[in-house]
Amino acid sequence: MAEHPRSTLAERKRRLVADELRDAALMLLASRGFDTVTADDIAAEAGMSRRTFFRYYASKEDVVVRFLADMGEIVLATLAERPRTEPPSVALREAIWTPLAEACTDDHADHIERSRVVVRLILDTPALYARWMERQTELRAGLAAELAARHDLDPHDDPYPRMAAGMALLAFDTVLEQWRPGDDEQRLAELTDQAFAVAAPALDNPRR
Repeated sequence: MAEHPRSTLAERKRRLVADELRDAALMLLASRGFDTVTADDIAAEAGMSRRTFFRYYASKEDVVVRFLADMGEIVLATLAERPRTEPPSVALREAIWTPLAEACTDDHADHIERSRVVVRLILDTPALYARWMERQTELRAGLAAELAARHDLDPHDDPYPRMAAGMALLAFDTVLEQWRPGDDEQRLAELTDQAFAVAAPALDNPRR
């Protein structure tokens, strides 16, 4: 029993270090661009050694993958916590909105803009966009499984869960593509509402 708290504390420490490296990397990538930033730059920005960086990440690409994985985990966790009685479009809208809202948790406009630049970097850099697509495939499967469970559907025989998950991610992509310099949390929320208003008629009809 005594080892569990120590193990939990060690895991928390590892997470903290990984998060510090990730935040330093995203800040540098947003300000300098993907090609010019090195692992040494990231480690120096975080006040850590190059060896420490490679203990947590295999490459600078993996830092961004971690960022994307965290976003996916937030989406899935939020959907799982939404009331089962909610219309699917509402539950999915809240699930997709949550990581965007977290990007705006800091009231400073430069924090929101840095988040936007990182998103733009992912969308505009072929290597990073490919990783984003990989993560979307995993996220689609997770969303489909959750939607199937919420509506007592067979995800293998019923097309609704997978198609609804795809529509939700398309709405997410649309918001990211339309995110412009200077957009604040309110504007992002409006873009999210607009995207899900288009998808809602199909999302809210799981049983035909």
